[in-house]
Amino acid sequence: MADEEIRHLVRIMNTDLKGSQSVMYALTGIRGIGLRTARIIVDGTGIDPKGVIGYLPDEDVAKLDAAVGEFEKKMPTWMLNRRLDPLSGEDKHLLGQDILLTFREDINNLKKVRAYRGLRHERGLKVRGQRTKSTGRRGSTIGVSKKK
Repeated sequence: MADEEIRHLVRIMNTDLKGSQSVMYALTGIRGIGLRTARIIVDGTGIDPKGVIGYLPDEDVAKLDAAVGEFEKKMPTWMLNRRLDPLSGEDKHLLGQDILLTFREDINNLKKVRAYRGLRHERGLKVRGQRTKSTGRRGSTIGVSKKK
């Protein structure tokens, strides 16, 4: 291991991961993968979870990439992060950029149908029922301003 050169960036699922981290913690750098998910993926491939990802051979990196891609097929539905998708009705596990795009699309859909939550998003107000009398006052100032 000392004579091998470390790869400082390892690319899995179109995401650059730090090569100096352990395999399990490096996988958490992919959006949609937490520690628990990373542990399940690593255990499924048979790779040492405490090994440094920068020292892994290309075959093991390819194995990890394939395991991350097949994650939603092997896991129970309660572990997936997008269950009963409103458009397709399927259970999915979104990874990487898909999470951000889907989230933005959901908010735009709420705005388009003029739902209460969509209107709150449009106006930049609290969405989930929090109080707004005394909090959430970023932006325009209300009340007494200090004299200079």
